[in-house]
Amino acid sequence: MEQMIYDDLSSAIGTSGLVSMIVSLLCVVLSWWALQNLKLDLVIRYPKSPQGRLLHLLLAIVLGHFVAGFLLDYLGWSGLLRNVF
Repeated sequence: MEQMIYDDLSSAIGTSGLVSMIVSLLCVVLSWWALQNLKLDLVIRYPKSPQGRLLHLLLAIVLGHFVAGFLLDYLGWSGLLRNVF
């Protein structure tokens, strides 16, 4: 009985981790795509340089992380709503 509960819990944690990774990566990719329209040459001296591209990537990661956090929190909160009714 305990082994079955352990297996179910382990599977749920693994699934949650996989969903979190996929959502995070998708949000970073979407952020990268959205930031392509941002005119960085107004802020950065050489936006096509390696440093400019690295800054672009870091901005995409940060923005994607915040968006993914919001989406995963929202998913968790919506799952808790079934306990209300």
